[in-house]
Amino acid sequence: MPSGARPECVTSGRRQKSEVPADPAAGAGGTCRPFEFPGAGLSGRAQMPSPGLLVLFGSQTGTAQDVAERLGRDARRRRLDCRVQALDSYSVVNLINEPLVVFVCATAGQGEPPDNMKNFWRFIFRKNLPSTSLCQMDFAVLGLGDSSYAKFNFVAKKLYRRLLQLGGSALLPLCLGDDQHELGPDAAVDPWLHDLWEKVLWLYPVPPDLGVIPTGVPLPSTFTLHFLLEAPRTCSEEQHGASTDPQGPPSERQPFLAPMVTNQRVTGPSHFQDVRLIEFDITGSGLSFAAGDVVLIQPENRASDLGRFCQALGLDPDQYFTLQPREPGVPCPAQLPQPCSVRHLVAHYLDIASVPRRSFFELLACLSPHELEREKLLQLSSPQGQEELYSYCNRPRRTILEVLCDFPHTAGAIPADYLLDLIPLIRPRAFSIASSLLAHPLRLQILVAVVQYQTRLKEPRRGLCSSWLASLDPGQGPVYVPLWVRPGGLTFPETPDTPVIMVGPGTGVAPFRAAIQERVARDQTGERAGPRAGWQLGLTRPSLEATLCSPRKRFVLRLPLAGPGLLLGGGVAAAGEEGVPDALHSLLPGAGAEDICAAPAPRARAIGVGPAGPPGRLLLSGRQRQVHASRCVGSPSIHLPGGGGALWP
Repeated sequence: MPSGARPECVTSGRRQKSEVPADPAAGAGGTCRPFEFPGAGLSGRAQMPSPGLLVLFGSQTGTAQDVAERLGRDARRRRLDCRVQALDSYSVVNLINEPLVVFVCATAGQGEPPDNMKNFWRFIFRKNLPSTSLCQMDFAVLGLGDSSYAKFNFVAKKLYRRLLQLGGSALLPLCLGDDQHELGPDAAVDPWLHDLWEKVLWLYPVPPDLGVIPTGVPLPSTFTLHFLLEAPRTCSEEQHGASTDPQGPPSERQPFLAPMVTNQRVTGPSHFQDVRLIEFDITGSGLSFAAGDVVLIQPENRASDLGRFCQALGLDPDQYFTLQPREPGVPCPAQLPQPCSVRHLVAHYLDIASVPRRSFFELLACLSPHELEREKLLQLSSPQGQEELYSYCNRPRRTILEVLCDFPHTAGAIPADYLLDLIPLIRPRAFSIASSLLAHPLRLQILVAVVQYQTRLKEPRRGLCSSWLASLDPGQGPVYVPLWVRPGGLTFPETPDTPVIMVGPGTGVAPFRAAIQERVARDQTGERAGPRAGWQLGLTRPSLEATLCSPRKRFVLRLPLAGPGLLLGGGVAAAGEEGVPDALHSLLPGAGAEDICAAPAPRARAIGVGPAGPPGRLLLSGRQRQVHASRCVGSPSIHLPGGGGALWP
């Protein structure tokens, strides 16, 4: 191909494929085509009546984004011009000009905003914003959370109050979706959306000459895939995104390809849990981190799953395509190179190993040419079929790939243009960093518990990232993993003399391992870092304890691993030879907390944390923060002996 020449394209990347799927309204023999808006141009979209609807979302795991995109689809069916954006990608200063906005917000961690709305969060709570800033805006807020956490839907509740303070008019009361409900968030979201559209259509009715687009008719895809007749001479995939020589700080758009140095199992062969200590070489990355920070890793699908997916959909994994948005102003995914191969798309982008959401079945039903399969998909996507959907998908953790294999006629007829609308992207996984740069310069270590469990399905369920990492063997050749670092939610005391009680069961010890390495390294280099520090876990598996802890003539806190309501109690000093208290002890005011001290460990002196000692800090990592703090202690206002308060990351 001559340099600079435009590659030739074909319209489909199928090996052998049936034509477009049948129209659900016309039966199995009809032809289903994406809805063509009257007066639509090349973008496939009509001129919608003004004003438009703006849907802004803050999402950590993708659930809030999925609901926001559902709102966007529903709006387009009602002939409303609708934009769907992450909160931090929207220029918040333009909010004063928006007449109709729906906010979809998840709550992350202990009442924290998701990463993609933190800039918006800081701006909207500025004290100098006038109380009439949003007086022209009608708004609605939909929150997604988990009622087992103390700060259930905290972000949505606080945002709702703030928008009212700034003069906004609420169309509806706040919606609080609960992940703990037996039907999931949809139990609250479905009736709320019904009321929302009644309000919106009363304000902005559908033009009588157009009408509402039927649910069974697919909307035009967001992107079109133009398949190339031949592969490009230069591989854009190797030049795109991740790099071993980054031009700037590693980020999600440009991760650092870190060589894996070691991948060591630290639990015994007979232990039920496979836990890995993985070390990366970060030489030349420019990465810097402290104890409590997290590393994000971008995983990829297994080769066997990639092959099954391409076979089910009739795709050639080695064929290349270019991606083009149907509408102006819609950016192509930054993670995808141009041109891109089907193999790269499926392996690195499409999350075919995730459990599908309800929206997946809604679109799949629209695209299905098979009458029986379409009927079943419509049932699973309907409000009345949510119990059946939960039993089919959520309870056994059935994956997108397995669902497509269960509906072969539908899978074989999916147009390639709809792949990015149908299947979510693979999200990076966060791991607490388990090492200190002072102790291990130019190295980054993580502790990974390999997720594998059995449901009623024959094939074991596997965690995508942990299983992928466990399968990598640097002894067989160079292994590179795309990663970047961000600040974590666990902050250690700035004063090195502050005693710290650390509670981190399982791999929750990772940030504490980093903190102790840092204190020990400072002590060995002559920096005064307060009392010597160390740990010893309340484990019955000596191999894991020796690998993670390795106490060498240091002061050790022995932290028990199990027991209802157990943090660290007044009977620790008087406990048995192993220094592990029973399940009756807990850190409660008036329950002997003034006598707390560290249990003695072999070859180590106990450290007093009682009234005579300096103020202390209590650190809880991961879900342990919620379990112990919310359920066992019952109040975040507990106090440690010596006048120190609990530290809630």
